[in-house]
Amino acid sequence: MSWLWWSRVIALTKKELLQFSRDVVLVFAVAWFFTAEVFIAGSGVTMDLNNAPVVIMDHDRTEASREWISQLKQPYYNVLGQAQSREQANEMLDKGDVLGIFDIPPDFQKKLLNQQQTSIQLQLDASNIILGTLASSYSGLMNAQYNQKWMLKNMKIVDPDSIQAPIVEERQKIRFNPEGKSTWFMPISEMMTVITLLSLFLPAAIVVREKERGTIEQLSVAPLSTFQILFPKILAAEIIILVGVAVCIFGVVGTVFQVPFRGSLWAFFFVTMVFVYAVSGLGLFISSVSRNLGQALMVSFMLLMPMLLLSGAWTPRESMPDFQQYLMFLSPLSYYIDIGYSIILKGASLELMWLPLLEMFGLGTILFWFGLKQFHRQFS
Repeated sequence: MSWLWWSRVIALTKKELLQFSRDVVLVFAVAWFFTAEVFIAGSGVTMDLNNAPVVIMDHDRTEASREWISQLKQPYYNVLGQAQSREQANEMLDKGDVLGIFDIPPDFQKKLLNQQQTSIQLQLDASNIILGTLASSYSGLMNAQYNQKWMLKNMKIVDPDSIQAPIVEERQKIRFNPEGKSTWFMPISEMMTVITLLSLFLPAAIVVREKERGTIEQLSVAPLSTFQILFPKILAAEIIILVGVAVCIFGVVGTVFQVPFRGSLWAFFFVTMVFVYAVSGLGLFISSVSRNLGQALMVSFMLLMPMLLLSGAWTPRESMPDFQQYLMFLSPLSYYIDIGYSIILKGASLELMWLPLLEMFGLGTILFWFGLKQFHRQFS
């Protein structure tokens, strides 16, 4: 390629960046997504049970029942008090005022003292399946701890380590996120979602803006090929997104949420650059079927949702039906999620991730060629 070819590309890229800087709405949207959106997702979405509102129906009112209730502590549970009747408790559950109702039977302590099995009923509002599952798991663990304490108390054993009996001890070694912080997972996940959305929308928005202003016709009569017209737009989108990623990592993910960046920052930027290229082909396709910015945004969201659901960020590949597992290979985000988390939290190098990176680049080349052909057909 000659110097003249590259000088045209550089000049057109500067033009795209200048036009973007003058578009207040787009500038604000990009700034919002990479800062406020990531902050809200990291601080407002949690995978832990936090202050779940519950009420108690204690029909026994004995020392054993009070001891069991005392385990419902914050920050996991927020006990709103005793329900006066079953009807009142069910009404609170129906209205959504509480997440669960713990119903302790009247013979709770008597059966425990007589070495008989007893049960506590837990009614859960599982309309939010995530909270319902968390509450069920936490209460099951809490009940198991109570059973152990009651058994040791009746055996008059103060120190559990003094029991001379064979036991199985599980020693866990949790790597990469030892404390299980959701504030490490959610900001990174949201940042990658934002990158995906903007990789779809920005190239499409830049081209559609040209259509709305009527300047696309001026470019069509210039001595430029279709590739020379579109390539600077992709470069401009790459630069804008990479600058946004830098602001997000240094200003939000690393500073606010203290997420450790264990891998190479330059490697992550390089992978992000390849990912933006991989998705930009779909952005060119969006621009070919959209007449205005609103249509481009709607089509971007239509393509974004399947990519997110097939990325493996929320549902592991192994938990999906077989046909969806094969569809994941068609989602560039599934490769980016694996590589990105491996670099940031695991400290993986590109030497370990070269195969999925090559697969993402190959898929991106196919998508870019597809978007280029679609635009060229309309442009002609």
